[in-house]
Amino acid sequence: MNSNELKTAALGAGTATMIARAARSAGSVDDLIARIKSTDDTVRGPAWQNADSYGAPAVKSLAQVMTDPDFEIARAAKRALWKIVRYAGRPGGAGEAKAVTAQLIPLLATRPAPVRREVLWMLSEIAGDEAVTPMTALLSDAEVRDDARCALTRMPGDKVTAALKQAMGLVPEGFKFALADSLRSRGEKVAGYPSRKLVPTKQTSVKAIG
Repeated sequence: MNSNELKTAALGAGTATMIARAARSAGSVDDLIARIKSTDDTVRGPAWQNADSYGAPAVKSLAQVMTDPDFEIARAAKRALWKIVRYAGRPGGAGEAKAVTAQLIPLLATRPAPVRREVLWMLSEIAGDEAVTPMTALLSDAEVRDDARCALTRMPGDKVTAALKQAMGLVPEGFKFALADSLRSRGEKVAGYPSRKLVPTKQTSVKAIG
């Protein structure tokens, strides 16, 4: 195959991809959810694998299916939502990332703990300062506070650092050690709460030789 033929083939593949994405975008969210909830893996699998371009309109519905009693259906919904998040987070997708973020944030206050955990990590991938306050609020939620801390820690920006510092005065005493670690990883000095990683977990002894 010569160079012109290779270019033609590449263009054809690119066109096919664009057409496929357009078709998925045109498909209804209801149709996506119906296929995600199928008990036939040959239907459910391709549904979540190709969910990326459904975007923000599918977020709430997929989050609801993430608590389906059927494990495989719930997992397919979670995978589909991650597809949407990662597609929105691609270079040049800032507008989509903002739209998806706007749909994810309300889920932090309304969905069960397993969903809140996933949403925290999803927001850490694509969100900006608009997500910091609702994410920080979950530092007081015993079920998900460590996920909230870790998700916030990996996000850039002074607003995150300020929120973590403020939270030091609000969270339970035992959680302050973990929060202090997060602040130190961002270049902040924190006194009085040394890293628990430096505390031996086993008693050791030295046997004298002689």
